[in-house]
Amino acid sequence: MDVLPLPPAGAAPYDNLYIYYFQGQLRTKSQPFGDTFIGNWEEGDTSFLFFSEPAKDRIDQLLKAQSQLTLEDEFCMPYDQWHGDPVSAFRSGRFLIMPPWQTSVPEPADVPILLDPGVVFGAGSHPTTRDCLEAIEILCDTENVNSSLDLGTGTGLLAIAAARSGCGHNVAVDNNFLAAKTARKNVALNELNDQVDVVCGRAQDFMDREADLLIANIHYDVMKKLVVLPGFLQKKWFILSGLLRSETGHIEAQLAQQPVTIKKKWVKDGVWHTLLGRVN
Repeated sequence: MDVLPLPPAGAAPYDNLYIYYFQGQLRTKSQPFGDTFIGNWEEGDTSFLFFSEPAKDRIDQLLKAQSQLTLEDEFCMPYDQWHGDPVSAFRSGRFLIMPPWQTSVPEPADVPILLDPGVVFGAGSHPTTRDCLEAIEILCDTENVNSSLDLGTGTGLLAIAAARSGCGHNVAVDNNFLAAKTARKNVALNELNDQVDVVCGRAQDFMDREADLLIANIHYDVMKKLVVLPGFLQKKWFILSGLLRSETGHIEAQLAQQPVTIKKKWVKDGVWHTLLGRVN
């Protein structure tokens, strides 16, 4: 990661996050919780409700109205702690990625991207995200890539990077409602509504979409199903990431049975693996 000569960071969107952890899912995705409600992150049969201020009274009302929910725990933590590291600007290759509260004047060669992760993981600090950005840059610099399909888009960063690299049409998919909502916000921040479509849905259901490039920085349990679907071989290029060492071996074994070529492989800290490949 390159060091940026940036101005001091401004205020993050929230000082603290108030998080309420439930067993069960809300009956509706959108709730009238007021202006301090940030969103609901669903993971399996659990829900995490985020607020910018304490909301115990609204949580009590919710529990009375929806008996399928059980409040397991509640937390208060600084915004940066939720992300693990301070959310700040960084360079990855020619991409200059900046939260809206810490912007800098880009250099002539920079490709600027505004990214507000909200409470969704994917601010760019993870090694697999950086490697995917490098793979997008390499591929779009050397090949004619007109469209992309980004599965498990999270904040929308990789789809936005593909659009900024010359892909005229990009579809960004995430099964999590809050992630899709956050990605749409970031697409709008970068004025790319005409180039990036964000949809909420399962990755498997979109594999038949036409695209030159498949981007999947996603859980192994999903990826192992994607690479054997007919739609996988309908793409020209693929970037597969989010894989641990043993998982990568299994994916490579699956790919070895198909007409594809691995062009480049990244390994970070001996743990995280990313594959850039071509369909023959």
